[in-house]
Amino acid sequence: MIQEFSKIKNVSGTINIPGDKSISHRAVMFAALAEGKSTIKNCLLSEDVLSTINCFRQLGIVIEIDGDTVTVFGKGLNGLQKPESELNAGNSGTTARLLSGILAMQQFESVIIGDASLSKRPMERIIAPLKIFGCNVIASGKNTLPLHFIPSKDLKPITYKLPVASAQVKSSVLLAGLYLEGITKVIEPVQTRNHTENLLRLRVDENAIGKTISVSKKNYPKPQDYFVPSDISTASFFIVLALLIPNSHLILKNILLNDTRNAVLLLLQKMGASIEIENVKMSLGEKYGDIVVRSSKLHNIDFNKEIIPNIIDEIPILSIAGYFAAGEFIIRNAEELRKKESDRISSICRNFELLGANVKEFHDGFSITRQIEKDNLTFNSFGDHRIAMAFSILSSLLKSGGEIKNFECVNISNPQFMEQLGSITGKL
Repeated sequence: MIQEFSKIKNVSGTINIPGDKSISHRAVMFAALAEGKSTIKNCLLSEDVLSTINCFRQLGIVIEIDGDTVTVFGKGLNGLQKPESELNAGNSGTTARLLSGILAMQQFESVIIGDASLSKRPMERIIAPLKIFGCNVIASGKNTLPLHFIPSKDLKPITYKLPVASAQVKSSVLLAGLYLEGITKVIEPVQTRNHTENLLRLRVDENAIGKTISVSKKNYPKPQDYFVPSDISTASFFIVLALLIPNSHLILKNILLNDTRNAVLLLLQKMGASIEIENVKMSLGEKYGDIVVRSSKLHNIDFNKEIIPNIIDEIPILSIAGYFAAGEFIIRNAEELRKKESDRISSICRNFELLGANVKEFHDGFSITRQIEKDNLTFNSFGDHRIAMAFSILSSLLKSGGEIKNFECVNISNPQFMEQLGSITGKL
């Protein structure tokens, strides 16, 4: 479908964002592994998280959904059952990679498949450590989905240093380590999202080479009640919109403020954004609070290499902020963007070229500078939810608005995007 956007003149009010996608995935997984009943409140029910839920249903877990509350009746260690058919991760890399760490340790065969986009994304990065455990994993000839897991009896704990900053790879290894008596260690030279560590209460040691996370069967999850803070990645689209529209004032409730996820806020503040944090609370090791945003004049800044892994999902919307900010917006050291739902470096560059911006594409990033804008534009989502939402925000800032092709892909992470946008712009 093609979604039209007209120019938005004002943003105001209070908005409630759905639960964080990364935490929602993990809460469902850990509740399914635990023995007994767990309740997950404010769980995101996007297509990606529903893929995780459906996979565990196929594995014999009863999961009930009532609004944004998910109740999971876990079956404990070795309680998962052999699925009758392939497990479909849809478009969700988190589902495929984290579930692989679990399935590789089971005493039954299973296969994970995905949609056309996910089936092109690299899986070698999780296959390699799982094989060091002694797991029997068979992938396609290009080390992509489908992944076939065959039981292995010769399994041993490992110490694994992440060759690339990836919370999904880290979590896959840690979840595999839950099934072994001995201690598995993951060495993380560059810190990534730490939701797995927080929710499982894992030991984390800091040293000269980074962080070392330890896990064993002693950390196997127990049933509990979860509250999922609202997704900061989703919130960032509305934050940037409010910053860029004059005389705007927006409050976003119960937003995740995890130190590995709030870099987007810190960077926007360095760019001149008026962003304040109020009512800070904690839930299961995760910090959250209310974000107050006021329209601001922004200027572009340099992005340190170390910060890139922690803003990788926010780069599309940061590029929109950078386009309207003073100076040139430059991102480097972000080659990981090419391995997302689309090649996001290419996707962003192609859309800004349509707009008439001065664009330079690099192997690991891009630069953009604002020039005379073209009118009546139709941007391409490239089937990528974050590209679709980022350029819908851009379209809402243009004099003549704009259109987004294949906009339905936003359902992957935020099915309520249009309703949320309408609630703060008077366009419901």
